[in-house]
Amino acid sequence: MWKPKWVLLVLFIGIVVGTTLVFRGMIRHGFSARDHPSAAEAFLAHRMRHWAVPARAREMKNPFADSAEAVAAGRMHFADHCATCHGNDGRGKTEIGQNLYPKAPDMWGKETQGLSDGEIFYIIKNGVRMTGMPAWGEDTPEDDVASWQLVSFIRHVPWITPKELDEMKTMNPVNPMEMKEEKDIDTFLEGGDSESSPPQQKPAARHGH
Repeated sequence: MWKPKWVLLVLFIGIVVGTTLVFRGMIRHGFSARDHPSAAEAFLAHRMRHWAVPARAREMKNPFADSAEAVAAGRMHFADHCATCHGNDGRGKTEIGQNLYPKAPDMWGKETQGLSDGEIFYIIKNGVRMTGMPAWGEDTPEDDVASWQLVSFIRHVPWITPKELDEMKTMNPVNPMEMKEEKDIDTFLEGGDSESSPPQQKPAARHGH
């Protein structure tokens, strides 16, 4: 039987070797956000994320599990706050999501769905260092409810319907340029003058949402 100190030593050596390999690869290939993380880097990042979530947080249960109302509220919140990076369908195929490092995850996959409710809640509330995932929640009961509703929606995304996606599009944030274009179109259709008559058609979004 191995003594505990030898187990710890082997684990420490493994972490040091893994970290060294990751940094060697990063130095060799540069620090471009266009790259995909190497297998070693992805493995180390997943382990570090797991260890970064306190055990008590991992064990938390969603108080709104199986609640259709929570899923609906989470869907509205997600469309307004999260879809810019993650897409309405949670697959991360957006212009911003695909140009982050690491890239926004596909929430349909095991990388997200394999997490416990508590882990997802903790990540939403506290963010993930050295990624594009910010901390959203404050230490208030209202924010905690909103974060748990997001957990409910994230659990639902593999079964999202076309109707739900259409509803989310109406709740996505609109940038100032899009607002001006829509105003110019409305003014033109009403027979008035606008700064850009006839208005230019709104370009198709490259990321699909």
